[in-house]
Amino acid sequence: MKNSFYKKHLVDITHLNIEDIRILFKRASEIKKIVELKGGDNRLQGKIMATLFYEPSSRTFSSFVTAMQRLGGGIIPLFSMFNSSAVKGETLEDTARVFSSYADLLVVRHPELGSVRQMARYSSVPVVNAGDGIGDHPTQGLTDLYTIQQKFGDLNKLHVLFIGDLGHYRPVNSLSKLLSLYPQIRISFVSPKEVPIQDGLKKYLVSKKVKFIEANSFENILANVDVLYVTRVKKEYMTESLYHKIKGSYVLTNIFANSMKNNSIIMHCLPRIDEISHDVDSNSRAVYFSQQVRNGMYVRMAILDMILRKN
Repeated sequence: MKNSFYKKHLVDITHLNIEDIRILFKRASEIKKIVELKGGDNRLQGKIMATLFYEPSSRTFSSFVTAMQRLGGGIIPLFSMFNSSAVKGETLEDTARVFSSYADLLVVRHPELGSVRQMARYSSVPVVNAGDGIGDHPTQGLTDLYTIQQKFGDLNKLHVLFIGDLGHYRPVNSLSKLLSLYPQIRISFVSPKEVPIQDGLKKYLVSKKVKFIEANSFENILANVDVLYVTRVKKEYMTESLYHKIKGSYVLTNIFANSMKNNSIIMHCLPRIDEISHDVDSNSRAVYFSQQVRNGMYVRMAILDMILRKN
């Protein structure tokens, strides 16, 4: 079994293939059993992870920290780079050089597109992208794909619907690229006309011959989808006027949810603001709290393990 993650950066997911994903998900499922049985183990004892977050985060930051601790490793927990020399003007390049002198792996979130890739060029240890602007969020994409795989098994022939602010939502980019590995997948993108999927993603999907459509309403599509992925409006990446113009464009209610297939699932990588009614939370199709969040810990544990250990 070849571990193609070992000592490698995880800045995006375009270099991964189906076998890489199969091996990663197998490791995540093995780790899940260990966590459920005894909370974790010490396989990464002596390894240090630095979390360099230039943007706010709840789930990604906490799940990476928890993942490392459950595997016996240590952390340098910089939740806010406003408490670091970044506020003094230290460059991304120098920050990468400094922290890769202390840690065995860097996990970086930054608001600028391409920033994590830039840090990876100057780091002497592997760098994991925890979100770079409106670019990519590879570990969230893998978490989402793992959640879908746990439900359906076979990832071919599924119909996945994304709704919301798709122009600024990096998990949509990463998950869509991963879905493109499965030749019979179908994707529908529904968004306000002001925030469609990015041109780069569209070109990527076309190059991979993925069947997809773009639309501005989802009501007539819902009954035919297996996976509904809801996104919030990313206020932090747009003008105030645009935010107020598209805010509340789509709200998933329980009436809409119940019009879906009985075995379909509803996903959201959170935080949820007002795009999913709270009564949907108890719907049997909703997996964002019951599975998706915790799967993020298992998948990130597997990623840390495979990057830092060869076997």
